[in-house]
Amino acid sequence: MNRIKVINEPAELISVFRAVDTELKREIFKEISVEWRTVNYIEEKFGKDGKKALRIFEKMNLVETRWQQPGEDSTEKPVKAYHTYYSSFHINTSASVFEISDIIAAAGMPDKEFKKIEEIITSMVVEDGVFAGDVSEELNVSATMLKALVKRSAELEYRGHRIEKYEE
Repeated sequence: MNRIKVINEPAELISVFRAVDTELKREIFKEISVEWRTVNYIEEKFGKDGKKALRIFEKMNLVETRWQQPGEDSTEKPVKAYHTYYSSFHINTSASVFEISDIIAAAGMPDKEFKKIEEIITSMVVEDGVFAGDVSEELNVSATMLKALVKRSAELEYRGHRIEKYEE
């Protein structure tokens, strides 16, 4: 089945940019585009970073999952398998120069710099989340930049106007 991811919100571009921003993620994305692959298979072939990439894809809603038995005669527990959810992207959005520059800056930010910001945001998130406007004000960043940073994070997610810790 061909599914198309329609991107209407400029910050959603982060999922496209970050899904293939390294050679490793590109290879994993290609692998799961062709066939269902288990976490174990990806981890064996690509290492621990492969498992992290799957978590990022799942958080960005780029993959679908299912539970799969390891083998026909196996008594082992079922394992999670991944496959790309979309076969193509349709980008239909417009953004001001300031918004698009924030999105590109967040997508291209060095990992070390991003991790520092992500840790600050994570420390602000309480059990039921934190209001995004408060975080934006505290970090002195635009709402668009904050949304892009949260979209990039494997640890955080938006729920309405709140930022919460991401849970699978």
